[in-house]
Amino acid sequence: MTESDVSAELNELRRLADAGSADATDELIQLAAEQGNIDELRRLSDGGNATATDQLIELATEQDDMDELRRLAARGNITAAEQLEELTAE
Repeated sequence: MTESDVSAELNELRRLADAGSADATDELIQLAAEQGNIDELRRLSDGGNATATDQLIELATEQDDMDELRRLAARGNITAAEQLEELTAE
């Protein structure tokens, strides 16, 4: 699959997800997580998707992205706060 194909697939999944397709949203989250696409996960998380938030926390933790974990913790996410605490304790 070329980069253009991936981009087209992402755009179509976004369109379907934004139109309310739960399956497209799930697939978009999975694809974004596999690609390490923190921006897409952030967009979905900020839109209120709990699964995207969980994946965002997991990815941010793997990447030692303290800024993202701080941002989520500041918004009241306890899991992000716990991960941030664990990472800063090391």
